[in-house]
Amino acid sequence: MTVELKPETERLVQEEIRRGHFHSVDEVIVQGVYALREKSNLAQATVASPRPRKKLYDLLTQPPFAGSELKLERLKDYPRPVDL
Repeated sequence: MTVELKPETERLVQEEIRRGHFHSVDEVIVQGVYALREKSNLAQATVASPRPRKKLYDLLTQPPFAGSELKLERLKDYPRPVDL
């Protein structure tokens, strides 16, 4: 199988080999595929199990807001007058 690279892509690959990050074109491709798979798996894991949402009270009572002396008491909801 023959793989053709654009000149810019070939330059990037050769530069990585010259810098010593990789030993061959094959190694660059294999590592690229592994990185793509890992990125895809992380994206799927994030979508499948989103982080639990925090309540506003919990957020404001933990750093960096902890100790800021915010008044977090809830005011009683009074019925508002309605003009008819």
